[in-house]
Amino acid sequence: MITLLGVAIGGAFGAFLRFGLSGWINSIWGGVLYGGTLTVNLIGCFLIGLVFGLFETSILHPAFRGLIVIGILGAFTTFSSFGLESFILIRHQHWRALLANILLNNVGGLLLVWLGYILALKIASFSQH
Repeated sequence: MITLLGVAIGGAFGAFLRFGLSGWINSIWGGVLYGGTLTVNLIGCFLIGLVFGLFETSILHPAFRGLIVIGILGAFTTFSSFGLESFILIRHQHWRALLANILLNNVGGLLLVWLGYILALKIASFSQH
């Protein structure tokens, strides 16, 4: 029951963060359709790589996995929004923007998961000394 509560609270917090950050980024980018979603997805990828590494190296207790990974980061990242925005770019035949959106979210996301994980390993090795 505690895990379920953690997921629910984390989900509310993650959704709040996504809404605020995505809206703010979209206002900075001048209404570029995918700017806020892209930023949130890339930050979320980095954070999930970092958190995964911190769990794997026992810096974070496994009891927090539901709260952080499923709750906060699950609500924070926005794959369904990415799909919709890509679809809108297809409908309007904005092929370059579509390609950029797909490449930046997917390739950039994978790279940032990896970088977050590497950082977690460095934090773990530093904390053991």
